[in-house]
Amino acid sequence: MAPRSNPFDALEDALRRLRQELETAYRAWNEDVDTRGGFGWSMQDREPMIDIADHGDSFVVTVDVPGYDSDDLDIRLGDRTLHISGSRERSRSPGQDGHLIKQERQASAFDRHVSLPAAIDPDDIDATLNNGVLTITLEKATPTDDRTHIDID
Repeated sequence: MAPRSNPFDALEDALRRLRQELETAYRAWNEDVDTRGGFGWSMQDREPMIDIADHGDSFVVTVDVPGYDSDDLDIRLGDRTLHISGSRERSRSPGQDGHLIKQERQASAFDRHVSLPAAIDPDDIDATLNNGVLTITLEKATPTDDRTHIDID
């Protein structure tokens, strides 16, 4: 019997995205905002989008994380939930002559939780980062026919 999906996953995802948009707008109002207009809502302020592919015996999760190094990222698996987070500091490097003329690159962070539709073998997970694309391969746990008898009190 296939496990039921959590009906609140979509709601939690929408609330998380709304929270992040509100935090981005708040930061834009409290910082020296560029005069181009808008609220500072750009792609670098948003959580990275995730693709999940089912390859039969494994899932492949692909995440766009441009500008992040492997040391900036943290990946954890717990109870069929993949947790991916990243944080990078604001670059303070001066221009060629030592005087910074303009600085648009900012510190950024994200935190994603993804529910997986099947159990994962925690000993068979591979993650690679190549040109700003994080690829995580998660082998599905092998189902067992081991049954445990449960006594009724």
